[in-house]
Amino acid sequence: MASDGIVYLDHNATTPLSPRALAAMMPFLSGGFANPSSPSPEGEDSRRAVSESREKMAAFLGCRPPEIVFTGGGTEGNVTAILSALALSGDRREILSTPVEHPSVMQLLDRLGRQGYRVRFFPVDGDGCVDSRDLSGMAGSDTALIVMMWANNETGVLFPVEEAAAVGRSVGARVHSDAVAAAGKVPIDLATVGVDTLSLSGHKIYGPKGTGALFVRKGTPFEPLFPGSQERKRRSGTENVPGIAGMGEAAEESRSFLSSGSVRETGTLRDRLERSVLELFPGAFLNGKNSDGSRVPHVTNIGFSGMSGEKLLHRLVSAGIRASTGSACSTGSMEPSHVLLSMGLSREEALSSLRFSLGRQTTPGQIARTIDALVRAGRDLGLVAEGAAPGKGGAR
Repeated sequence: MASDGIVYLDHNATTPLSPRALAAMMPFLSGGFANPSSPSPEGEDSRRAVSESREKMAAFLGCRPPEIVFTGGGTEGNVTAILSALALSGDRREILSTPVEHPSVMQLLDRLGRQGYRVRFFPVDGDGCVDSRDLSGMAGSDTALIVMMWANNETGVLFPVEEAAAVGRSVGARVHSDAVAAAGKVPIDLATVGVDTLSLSGHKIYGPKGTGALFVRKGTPFEPLFPGSQERKRRSGTENVPGIAGMGEAAEESRSFLSSGSVRETGTLRDRLERSVLELFPGAFLNGKNSDGSRVPHVTNIGFSGMSGEKLLHRLVSAGIRASTGSACSTGSMEPSHVLLSMGLSREEALSSLRFSLGRQTTPGQIARTIDALVRAGRDLGLVAEGAAPGKGGAR
C-alpha cells in the first residue's frame, strides 16, 4: 500500500485486501451468485466454496472444520461467544476479564454489569501484562466466563490465554479469546490452547471487511445470537459466499506467511523504528512490553513526552505517513486510550502516544521515511535537537 506515496503503518486498524483474496472472491461477485442452500448445481458451487474456506480457516487455527462458524466480523464473534456462554451458565453470575480488552468487549461487559452480572478484571502492570499467577486466585465456583484477548490491539502485548483456559477448566467456566489482533501475526494452535471459543476478523488478515470467524470447540454448548438453519444452526442468514471465499484464501496466505520466516523481518523493522525513536526523542517511552518480549512483532506504541499525539499525527499525515493515536474522539474532544490508562499512564502521557502497526509490505525505506518525518515534526515542535539525524539511528 505504497504505490500512491503513502506509508501505511496502521495495519491494526485494517489491512489491504490481498490480490489472492480478491481473486478468490471474483467468481462469486461476477457470476457465481447462487445461494449455498440451493439444490442446484450452481448452489453446489457456492457450497463447495464455503466448505473449502472452512477447511482453510480450520488449518489456519489448528482446529477442525466443523468448529468454524462464519460471522460478519470480530465484534459479532465476541458478542455471540459471550452471550452464548452466559445464556448457558445456570446460576453463575461472574465474568472475569482484563481492563484492556477491545471496545466491542468492554462495552458489552459494561452493559452486562448493569444487568446484574459481577464483572471483575485481572490487574495489568505498567507494561499492560497480566500475571498468570493472578488468574487462579480470582476464579471460583460463581465464575461463568473468562474473557481474555490473545494480543492487545494497541500495544501488541500477548496474554496468558493458555493459562486462562486451564483455570477456566478447573472451575467449570467458559473461556473466550478475542484473537483479532493476533491472527496472522503469531501462530494460533487451538489443538494445544484449550479455549472454548475464539474470534477473528477477515479484514485484519488481508481479507475482506464484513467477514469473520468464530471457533466453537466441539462439545461446547452453544446458543446462537441469530437462530436459524445456516452454519449448522449456529448463525442464520444466507452466507456471504464471496466474503467467505476471500477470507479463506487470506487465512491460507497468512498461514504460509507465518511459516515462511518473513514475520521475523517485520519484527526487525518494528525494532528499528522503535530504537530510532527512543534514541532521537528525549523522553520518548515505550508502552507495553513483556519482560520476555512476548508481543506481536508488527506493533509498537510509543509515547512522546511533552507532545500532543494528535498534533504529531497530523504532521505525519501531511508527510504521507499513516499511524494511529489509539485515543477516542467524543464530541470533538480527545479521550485517552482506556488501555494506556489501565497501564497506569497519566492522561497527558496517554494522549502523547502513537501506535505504529507494520504490514507484510512494509519496507526499510518506508521505516526510514517515517523516522525522517517524525524527527522533522519533533524539530519543528522543539522536541528534537537541531543536530538530530532523521532516518538514521536504528533504521539502517
